[in-house]
Amino acid sequence: MKKTSLYLEPELDRSLTRRASEAGLSKAEYIRRALREASRPKPRGSPRGRGSFSGPSDLAERLDDHLARDGYGEE
Repeated sequence: MKKTSLYLEPELDRSLTRRASEAGLSKAEYIRRALREASRPKPRGSPRGRGSFSGPSDLAERLDDHLARDGYGEE
């Protein structure tokens, strides 16, 4: 394994430490896994996220009703 040094903003360092701890990993292993995932080739073809939406089947026809039901626009 090759050693690499990084300079991190304090907030990012705290966030990485917290998330690694929550995952039960060392910060180094958490970063390695994140970098490994980020370096994987993305599938070609349909745009990212296309076809992955789940929600009401009538959302397009009844958008205003769904927004009102969920309290959208209320303070």
